[in-house]
Amino acid sequence: MDVFLMIRRQKTTIFTDAKENTSVVELKRMIEGILKVPPNDQRLYNQDNDVMEDEQTLQDYGVTVSTAKAQAPAQLGLTCRNELGDFDTLDITPYSAPPDLPEVMKNQEASNGQEQVA
Repeated sequence: MDVFLMIRRQKTTIFTDAKENTSVVELKRMIEGILKVPPNDQRLYNQDNDVMEDEQTLQDYGVTVSTAKAQAPAQLGLTCRNELGDFDTLDITPYSAPPDLPEVMKNQEASNGQEQVA
């Protein structure tokens, strides 16, 4: 069965799917096809922000069909090696939140788009 993944690095988000028994290094090869960064220059982090080891599978890190669904993918972190040969620190930029609705629209939302009769 497929597991669905959301791989985040800074302002970049990659959505992909894989099998539960996919190894971490295989996932890194998929990322290489997208970002053009070799697997040995990538570091993946699980949901607890622990580094994922290449020989382990996604299932070993709790990424299963029941925890990584299409409508709620498992989030993994990604860092890459910089020019100095060190890995960047894990930085996942939060998504922006939409602005608050103007008061006029809040009243419409409360009535579910139906006009209120006075």
